Amino acid sequence: MSLNPRRRALLALPLAAGLPAPARAADAGGRPRTLRVMFNSAETSFDPARIIDLYSRTVTAHVFEALYGYDALARPAKLVPKLALALPESSDDFRVWTVRLRRDVFFADDPAFQGATPGRGRALVADDVLYAFKRVVDPANKSPAATSVLDEGFVGLAEARQAALAKRLPFDYDAPIAGLQALDAHTLRFTLKAPRPRFVQILAAGDLLGAQAREVVAFYGESLGEHPVGTGPFRLAQWVRGSKIVLERNPGFRETFYDGQPAADDAEGQALLARFKGRRLPMVDRVEVAIIEENQPQWLSFLNAEIDCLASNTGSVPLEFAMLAVPNGKLAPNLARRGVQLHRSLRADCAMLYFNMDDPVVGGYTPDKVALRRALSLAYDVEREVRLVRRGQAVPAQSPLVPGTVGYDPAFRSEMSEHSVARAKALLDMHGYLDRDGDGWRELPDGRPLKLTMSTEPEQIYRLFNDVWRRCLAAVGVRCEFEIAQWPSHMKSALGGSLQMWMLGSSADVPDGQSALARWYGPQAGQQNLARFKLPAFDSIYERMLALPDGPERAALFLQAKRLAVAYMPYKVLVHRVANELLHPWVSGYRRAPFWYDWWHRVDVDPARQAASI
Repeated sequence: MSLNPRRRALLALPLAAGLPAPARAADAGGRPRTLRVMFNSAETSFDPARIIDLYSRTVTAHVFEALYGYDALARPAKLVPKLALALPESSDDFRVWTVRLRRDVFFADDPAFQGATPGRGRALVADDVLYAFKRVVDPANKSPAATSVLDEGFVGLAEARQAALAKRLPFDYDAPIAGLQALDAHTLRFTLKAPRPRFVQILAAGDLLGAQAREVVAFYGESLGEHPVGTGPFRLAQWVRGSKIVLERNPGFRETFYDGQPAADDAEGQALLARFKGRRLPMVDRVEVAIIEENQPQWLSFLNAEIDCLASNTGSVPLEFAMLAVPNGKLAPNLARRGVQLHRSLRADCAMLYFNMDDPVVGGYTPDKVALRRALSLAYDVEREVRLVRRGQAVPAQSPLVPGTVGYDPAFRSEMSEHSVARAKALLDMHGYLDRDGDGWRELPDGRPLKLTMSTEPEQIYRLFNDVWRRCLAAVGVRCEFEIAQWPSHMKSALGGSLQMWMLGSSADVPDGQSALARWYGPQAGQQNLARFKLPAFDSIYERMLALPDGPERAALFLQAKRLAVAYMPYKVLVHRVANELLHPWVSGYRRAPFWYDWWHRVDVDPARQAASI
């Protein structure tokens, strides 16, 4: 399908020296600058403390702000202040960190605020940042990120949580906590039990620890997830659950202008800086998010210009159409003639299958259970998945670490990606998983049937994945059935520990690779660690790594952790995916964000060209 080529976009006029560009609320025809994007799975909530899914977090990342973020143009990643005035000051032993806040930050207007002017958003203060930390560890919120925050070792924070649990009382938000202090209205001090050389990265954890107003939480109560109120560039305007999300420009957002520090030899970054430097953010007035779960409608929506892009981790080019869009890794001529832009890169992510370690069939740490998981891993042909399902748009994974993060080694090789039917059969035979009745299917060592249940989703692409798994497991005599439900339903069950096996993806949110290892860390069981893997040897390595600065000693621990992950196989890490991102020519300014989710405020849309395409 092809449309006539459109006129070339006009370049932005140069700015007068020293004068920032004014915000452009609409074009000459009065049309708002609207960015139309899509998610390939439904969101769950917009309460940062209670969500774990990428889709919800992509929205909240544009509503809430953390103390720090990342320079969108810098490669490698570079931390920059957001709510903070400057980078934090730390003690020599990396235990005490001091942060000073900006004084020009206000929450978006909302009926929850009942100050001198009811409904007018109030100024940010230090307690709003500390409140977000406390909400994550409040047992009542059942936050999937609670252990990640507690792992930082804030003095007194774990004890405050434990007191609430032990006494079965509400978390005491007013009790002093030595590790979380507001020295004054605009100065924060974090005190940790042990050295944390990379502590600043948790202060850049986007919306998760973004400032929250206590009165907003009190006002909305259990419906807070429907009423996100932050300090960021956008606010929620409309939400039709599982169908449509609309954000609009936050009129109270402080003066923030496009900037960055790309490397001198970074042609793309330098071009973006030259074009947009000084533009007021956000550059668009409105973002409309469509939930399109089936791949064919996603592709047709882009071709028909009903959405402006197939971009970011929430929905790039669907796999079935990758060879149409980017044959041999190059933009298809028909798309090039329409002025479509291609951004292609290896993602800082992975796709994986987890085994529930508490499950009586695939879980456990005894030699026979470990052998079963390793045999299932060996039986699976990752290269077949890459070739037939992913259309070549991925590379086999060797470990939990993902490209572009500290600890990832492209030369590392392991059994994680190996395919050997002979070895898989030998392991199963050796540990008593035999076909005793001659029906072609193996039984458990105690003689009961060996039958697996893999959770999957209803979209067409998952039927292809299921077929590869079914064929590969059948080749070694293992039966597998598939339980179909929507992604949010599976996630709820996974957090509750009721799924046996499930395939899902994970994206890096910080440059340090240790965050990926949290899925193997015992205290994270039932949170990020969906497999519920608990191995003291692994936990000891993980905890030692937290306190060490980057260097040879920590690199050696990364290697040990990767080897244990492969040996016990609670997760079969499958691939690292290639992102093929397409944008129509009326969208400008896009650059893929490796470790963060907020980019909608940094792109521009030409409403006239957008309207002419429809």
